[in-house]
Amino acid sequence: MKIKRLAHVGIAVKSIDEVAKVYTDLLPLELTSTEPVGELRTGFIPIGETNVELVMSTEPDGTMAKFIDKKGEGVHHLAFEVDDIDAAVEELKAKGVPLTAEKPWKGAHGARVMFLHPKATHGVLIELCQYPEEH
Repeated sequence: MKIKRLAHVGIAVKSIDEVAKVYTDLLPLELTSTEPVGELRTGFIPIGETNVELVMSTEPDGTMAKFIDKKGEGVHHLAFEVDDIDAAVEELKAKGVPLTAEKPWKGAHGARVMFLHPKATHGVLIELCQYPEEH
């Protein structure tokens, strides 16, 4: 598995618009895109080669809403860009690493994503992502 870079740090938020103000009003950064991803809405704030990803539920009982109810707003996950997500998943499965799904699925910006279960990573939720070539 080749890890290319830290793609983003995911932040669990109740409101992308409200939290984005921290980055755009207090810091010289810009919210450049938002998009729906299933029952989530994401917002991206680029910083060099990486991003801050603001993630909120669009449903009151959605996964991010449940996370926030339990742990509050804040850091949710680290995402690493890999060169071949299918090979990375097979490598992790061969090592016995628990994953949150059987196969990668479509995430923001057309990426294919997979999460390592936090019980295998000392409580840190790690996302692997592979972006399409034109990204």
